[in-house]
Amino acid sequence: MENQSGQRRVLQICHHYNGPFLDYARQYASLFEGTPFKVTTVFLTGESSDEVAAKCQSDEIIFLDYKTSELGGLKLRAIRDLRKIAQERNFSLCIAHRSKPAYIGCIATKLPVLWIHHVYGAFNRLARRLFAQAFQKRISLIAVSDAVRDDIREHLGNWPDDRIHTLYNRIDIPAVQANQFDRQDARRQLKLPEDAWIVGNVGRLHPDKDQTTLIKGFAAAIPDLPANAQLAILGRGRLENELKALAMQLNISNRVFFIGEVPDARRFFRAFDVFVLSSDHEPFGMVLLEAMAAGVPLICSDCGGAREVVDGSGLLFRLGDGLALAECLVKVAGLNEQEYEDQREAMQLKLNTQFSDSAARSQFWAMSVLDS
Repeated sequence: MENQSGQRRVLQICHHYNGPFLDYARQYASLFEGTPFKVTTVFLTGESSDEVAAKCQSDEIIFLDYKTSELGGLKLRAIRDLRKIAQERNFSLCIAHRSKPAYIGCIATKLPVLWIHHVYGAFNRLARRLFAQAFQKRISLIAVSDAVRDDIREHLGNWPDDRIHTLYNRIDIPAVQANQFDRQDARRQLKLPEDAWIVGNVGRLHPDKDQTTLIKGFAAAIPDLPANAQLAILGRGRLENELKALAMQLNISNRVFFIGEVPDARRFFRAFDVFVLSSDHEPFGMVLLEAMAAGVPLICSDCGGAREVVDGSGLLFRLGDGLALAECLVKVAGLNEQEYEDQREAMQLKLNTQFSDSAARSQFWAMSVLDS
């Protein structure tokens, strides 16, 4: 391989590219667009894939294709391989998504490490807190919401304020919008009635997503919703039978569509007249950005990082309060055309100013985590 030591580079380490992690890699690679830095993204697990490489939008992709078992314990092989990669390139910074990549990045290199935190509870473990303290001079912490940042501060009380930041998740707005089906096509593919007023929800059927409150709130709102109101839930999970039983118990099973798992579900958001996220303490809520991109009014539980996304551009209800959710549904159903348009404009403005690649790029470079 040609020695690349003369180019200024950023090393990005991801455990894998499943689920949202490929997009996380894309988000952080995009921070260096238009700069002298080239981004090398390393996926510790997962086979080589041209499709993944294209979506990652990095200058160089390395697939190490480890087995998960090889990343337990001391991770010696990964440390050795990453050290070699670092020696062959002129890296200025390491970006590590979650804990194993951060551990490897700190041990294998002498680089400053930007440790990205996408979920709560990263420092519940004593060993992880001790590790962070040991490398504190080289580590800056990035949280995807103020809620996640505050959770970190509870466990790392002495962490310097200038070494912990919030950098929201974001989307490539034009690309997401161009990829979304129009209302008619989305409904046809999901087998939803074309003339119904559809409440949409996307997520695992899991207690954390609290579709129980969603179904109860929808049932309570039905007398004051359009006569053709329906609820569409996209996703699978261990609560599927329980949630179907609840819909039957409330005598609304004919109004609730359990669509199941839908690949690349964000393409179908224009099928909905309103999108509801009822989650328990969501760290961020990427689906909210995807609904905003589709121009769909938002209703969200008033907790966690999701509140930060929706506040000012949608409606919030108290977590677990089905009646409060019902009130929000009725309010959205009563919006006139101008009010709908005003809400769409508010969502688009918030997307552009807080949750776009360009907004994140400006905020990132203002952090001074890397001498440009």
